[in-house]
Amino acid sequence: MNCSNCGHFNEGGKFCVKCGHKLQEEAAVSQAAAASEYQPQPAYAPQQPNQRVRQAKKVSKSFFSYFAEGIKNPTATAQAAGESQFVNALITVILYALSIPIMLYVGWKLLLIQFVRSMFKLPIISEELAPSDMEDFNTGVDLIKATDINSIIHFNFTDFVFKQGIFIFIGLAIIIGATYVAAKFGKVDVSFKEFFSRFGTFMIIPTALLLIGLVLAFLHVEYFYYFMNFGLLSIFLVVPFTIASFKQSGTNGLDRIYSTLIVYVVITIVLTFIANGLGEEAKTIITRMGNSSELNDLF
Repeated sequence: MNCSNCGHFNEGGKFCVKCGHKLQEEAAVSQAAAASEYQPQPAYAPQQPNQRVRQAKKVSKSFFSYFAEGIKNPTATAQAAGESQFVNALITVILYALSIPIMLYVGWKLLLIQFVRSMFKLPIISEELAPSDMEDFNTGVDLIKATDINSIIHFNFTDFVFKQGIFIFIGLAIIIGATYVAAKFGKVDVSFKEFFSRFGTFMIIPTALLLIGLVLAFLHVEYFYYFMNFGLLSIFLVVPFTIASFKQSGTNGLDRIYSTLIVYVVITIVLTFIANGLGEEAKTIITRMGNSSELNDLF
């Protein structure tokens, strides 16, 4: 090693052969410096959890707790819902809006069969039918149930669900906005975020009904449409519950009965537009069925 005092190279020994400087101290210093510079790298670097994934887990955990509490104690949960529950209320409204078109996409075939059955039960039709005609009809129903008609008529999931889901969500936004304006006319002093949170919390049970109907539709249980109807009609209860849950800041505001009736008119108009939109989709399905050579070959 090189002597730090005179720079002479020494092949070994404890002292420099030229100036006599001690070499052991130099060796210890050089070894310590080399050891400090060398830091072994771990076999693998631990990956930090993705920030978005952690945030999604946090939101989902908060929502499920909020949703379960809203089913268990709907009134208390809604009255305690402040602006902090805005995101959970928004998720509930989105679930409500999407569950309807998904349910119709999955169960429209059962609805069609149920409609045809009800038509065959009409006295004016059933009296003219022979027993053999009913047997042929039941055979056709079994054939329809066993056939994936969506693939035949090319009924697109994305086009139907997201288009109708956005349409329903806009309708719900109009209903919530109209209810908020009516509450303001009734001298209710509340911010829109807090009002939306409470409205969305009262929608937990209607949304739960729709989700139950959605599960039944996936299981091909034709009674799913009862839950769909209950979920749709429950919106008429959410409006008065939400308005009545707030205290009026004055006595000269619009009476809550009139506020509720005004919002009911808005709901009726919105549901009419939604029904017309779904009716147009139904016409498209029927037209595709009539023009499908593959489906005609089944019969």
